[in-house]
Amino acid sequence: MIFGVVKLLNFAHGDIYMVGGFLGFLILSVLAPYVGPGWTGVAISMVVAMIAVGFLGVFIQRIAYQPMLNAPRLSILITALAVSLVLQNGVLTLTNGQYQPFGADLGFGGINLGLLFISYNQMILVGTAAALMIGLELFVSRTQYGRAMRAISIDKDMCRLMGINVTAVIAVTFFIGSALAAAAGTMAGAYYGSIWYFMGFLIGIKAFTAAVIGGIGSIPGAMLGGLILGLLEAFGTQIPGIGSEWKDVFSFSVLILVLVLKPTGL
Repeated sequence: MIFGVVKLLNFAHGDIYMVGGFLGFLILSVLAPYVGPGWTGVAISMVVAMIAVGFLGVFIQRIAYQPMLNAPRLSILITALAVSLVLQNGVLTLTNGQYQPFGADLGFGGINLGLLFISYNQMILVGTAAALMIGLELFVSRTQYGRAMRAISIDKDMCRLMGINVTAVIAVTFFIGSALAAAAGTMAGAYYGSIWYFMGFLIGIKAFTAAVIGGIGSIPGAMLGGLILGLLEAFGTQIPGIGSEWKDVFSFSVLILVLVLKPTGL
């Protein structure tokens, strides 16, 4: 979404996801004595983390990216990498590089379907992710701000002449993108049970891989690319002789193939 509007590959996105996980963890730690460490506490923590990290995204955009929008693409790319390193090393310093237990108590129940077991936690997380993706697509396609985003992605100068506040729309774009990253970080922390300062690096690269598979700048394409990437990893690691430690090799091999055979994505 951010690339579509400002033509910026936001390499700090994975680290914003990581910061969202840590904020969700801190908020849950404060709320747990009052609402419990279950899904209610996680849901409240996720919403508050989304709002806080959304504003962090706007702050980063105003401080680091806004002055660079007319600079050469390489300059703004290096700026994005610098923001990533600042966030990553800031959390490294605060946590001494240690894994932090997330502290959510979500239970272990689920549904048995023969040899297949699907936990309630997995169903809730998939449902939440689907709701967020549908909400994003409706926002971009049906609202005034969404129409402004699509217009700006085509021609910023014409949008200014038509009276659109381009700076405000770009800020809204960063707010939404960062808030969704925080939701993902909080859900990942709650599901896996721990968070780490380096957790956003590989996820950020895979997010770009998914976007390339689906087509850079296409929101439905990124959603489709993410699903395809996850399924390819899951199936690829079941090939005889290939274990789960090969899943990253498999996913990035898929990226290379897509770039070679269909660089515009699906």
